[in-house]
Amino acid sequence: MGKWDSSAAELQPVVEPVEAALDEVIEEATTWLAARQADDGHWLFELEADATIPAEYILLNHYLGDIDDPVEEKIAKYLRRVQGSHGGWPLYHDGDFNISATVKAYYALKLVGDDPDAPHMTRARNAVLAHGGAAKANVFTRITLALFGQVPWRAVPWMRPEAMFLPKWSPFHIEKVSYWSRTVMVPLFVLAALKPRARNPRDVSIRELFVVPPEEQKNYLRNPTGRRIGDVLLALDRVGRLCDPLFPAFLERKAIDKAMAFVKQRFNGEDGLGGIFPAMANTVMAIDALGFPRDDPDFVTARRAVDKLLVIRNDEAYCQPCMSPVWDTGLALHAMLETGARQTDPVVSGACEWLRGRQILDVRGDWASRRPDVRPGGWAFQYWNDAYPDVDDAAVVVMGLHRADDEKYREAIARGAEWIIGMQSASGGWGAFDADNEHYGLNNIPFADHGALLDPPSADVTARCLGMLAQLGYTRENPIVARALNFLKREQEEDGSWFGRWGTNYVYGTWSVLSALNAIGEDPAVPYVRKAVQWLKSRQHEDGGWGEDCASYWQEHRGKVEAKASTPSQTAWAVLGLMAVGEVDSGQVERGIDYLLAAPRDGGKWHETFYNAVGFPRVFYLTYHGYSGYFPLWALARYRNLRQGNARTTMYGI
Repeated sequence: MGKWDSSAAELQPVVEPVEAALDEVIEEATTWLAARQADDGHWLFELEADATIPAEYILLNHYLGDIDDPVEEKIAKYLRRVQGSHGGWPLYHDGDFNISATVKAYYALKLVGDDPDAPHMTRARNAVLAHGGAAKANVFTRITLALFGQVPWRAVPWMRPEAMFLPKWSPFHIEKVSYWSRTVMVPLFVLAALKPRARNPRDVSIRELFVVPPEEQKNYLRNPTGRRIGDVLLALDRVGRLCDPLFPAFLERKAIDKAMAFVKQRFNGEDGLGGIFPAMANTVMAIDALGFPRDDPDFVTARRAVDKLLVIRNDEAYCQPCMSPVWDTGLALHAMLETGARQTDPVVSGACEWLRGRQILDVRGDWASRRPDVRPGGWAFQYWNDAYPDVDDAAVVVMGLHRADDEKYREAIARGAEWIIGMQSASGGWGAFDADNEHYGLNNIPFADHGALLDPPSADVTARCLGMLAQLGYTRENPIVARALNFLKREQEEDGSWFGRWGTNYVYGTWSVLSALNAIGEDPAVPYVRKAVQWLKSRQHEDGGWGEDCASYWQEHRGKVEAKASTPSQTAWAVLGLMAVGEVDSGQVERGIDYLLAAPRDGGKWHETFYNAVGFPRVFYLTYHGYSGYFPLWALARYRNLRQGNARTTMYGI
């Protein structure tokens, strides 16, 4: 990027403006990121979802009768601010109206004391009614409404705690669904059996959100897939309700005890069941429904786990769906290493030591039911979640430790890789938390209307694992690698991209796979790689950046991959993906770098309003507030490294 001024008496390098800007931005962003590292070495950034989680926090308070007006009013301000122009609440910034999020947000605001005739409430109510009323909300919303007596219990799928006794060979077993479904469903079994009623001290109702009075509504349940088996299961749901009186009380009691034993075994202290808000909230309500006093240690701990998710500012507050310290720390570590930091630097050594201390070595989590002979060795997503280590996190951490100091962290790296290898599914891919979690028939049960009951292998997680294996020295001849490569080739979309299960969306998935293919030594000239490269290039915006709308998770909105504004994190992914296959000198990469250099930021935090990740496609979206910090820094630093080193690609797996 430099050139020589031959007119000078002595040849001197002339630094182009972009070179100086690159160094300046990298320095500022590095300083910013380092300053946000905790004293013990980890990073944690806010994790924001849509309006449902803050609304559910208010609903939980009123269910328990533990109203906290100061905090709830701050949450109400947040909810009012994120209301959409369509009158309702979307699942992500500038998204379409979502009836389930809107019903919960409206109810929460009414519980706090908002006048139902206030303009914002009127707009929300009219939007709900125009979309068929609250009866059209999803299963989880209707469960909440049933707990508050707003709909009859027949509005929710038939659930019995006796499901805990089903054998593994039965069509449904708790181990056949994903970890997040498991931890949410088990305490729900208890609530469905006991059918408790929310305290609701202010006796707030939302009957005005129903087109037909809720007790007169006939068909609440829907076939989630439209397949014939779904109709059969709807019929079985009706039959099951008729059998309710036949279940003996002693068996129900034993089933509830078994469900709560499941919860207690995975209680996870103040990090909460499964480390996720819905499971934590259901745990609190189940303990309460069983009659435990408020000073019971389990209730106190479960409640604290929920409260720790709050983000409270001077004027607003919201509740996070979970915390992401291991993920944030692993990715921030990679960004810092890319800037040139070494193991001897406190910022690197602190992160590595913290991560080493979070490795799960002694707990055989739920994953062991499928892999009983595999030793533990993974990392969770949250501070602690020993029963549910995350394959994606583990691969990122292993690569970070290996890059920082492969000798010092040899044992941790080896155990992590051993566990990840053991978690490979028969298809050759990796899921996030379980192996071979592909019981697709369960997507037809009425409970599964959210479409995220399972945790099958995905391209992005598989790419992370393949990149890790390559970085550790595994070659294409290794059968583990060969199966993973074949899986990724099968998963490529017709247009050349890869689906992003955990990040938005095809840009994220394509970056992930191209990084892994580079690490394993795939020829960047082979047709399927060139097809991916051309897809990425074709999605670049006029301003030089990339930006993909969350609506791309709906097949009919696939084209919205470029419908919204460019974002720093998605631009960083695209640039990293292109550089992984030798495109460092391409015009597209140069324009992407220029976009990142010019994009508004505060120190090392680029401005980013659009959501950048997904919990459940088409149902639950996220914005990682750290992404617009460490990913742009990572991309800029790698660009500088490749240019200064006159290199085409990187040697790392991510």
